[in-house]
Amino acid sequence: MKTAKLTALALPAKLPTRYADLVALHMPRPIHDRVAYDNTVEVIDALAGHKLNADQEDYLELLSQLVETYEAAHLAPYPKVKGIEALKFLLSENQLTGDDLAKLLSVDRSTAYKILKGTRNLTTEHMVILGGHFHLDAGVFIG
Repeated sequence: MKTAKLTALALPAKLPTRYADLVALHMPRPIHDRVAYDNTVEVIDALAGHKLNADQEDYLELLSQLVETYEAAHLAPYPKVKGIEALKFLLSENQLTGDDLAKLLSVDRSTAYKILKGTRNLTTEHMVILGGHFHLDAGVFIG
C-alpha cells in the first residue's frame, strides 16, 4: 500500500496538544515505505525542540520508535568514524560547509578550514558544541 505524501501545508502552524488530535493529524502505524517514513519524520521534526506536554511527548516517543524500527530494517547504518572524519561526514550529511562550521564554533574561517584539514585540533569546547548541535556525545569528535 502506497502512502500519500504529507506536505508542510498539511501540518498546522500550531500542533495539537491532545493525543487524540495528534493521532487524527498523523495516525501512528508501522512504517512500510519511504513516503510513510518521510511523513513520520516530518511530524517528528515539527514536534522536536518544543516544550511538549505529556500527550505530545508520548506521541513523539511512539513516532520515534516507529522510525527507529524502520531505519534498523531498511536504512544502511552510518559508518563508525571518529574525530575529523566524523565531523566531515556530519557536515556532508547536513549539507554544511566550512563557513557553517566556523559560525557554529564561533571561530574564523581559516581556523575552521585548518580543523577540517587536520592541521588544527578541535578543542574540548568545540567538541561539546558539535555534540550539542548534532545531538551526539562529544566523544565522537575525539580523533
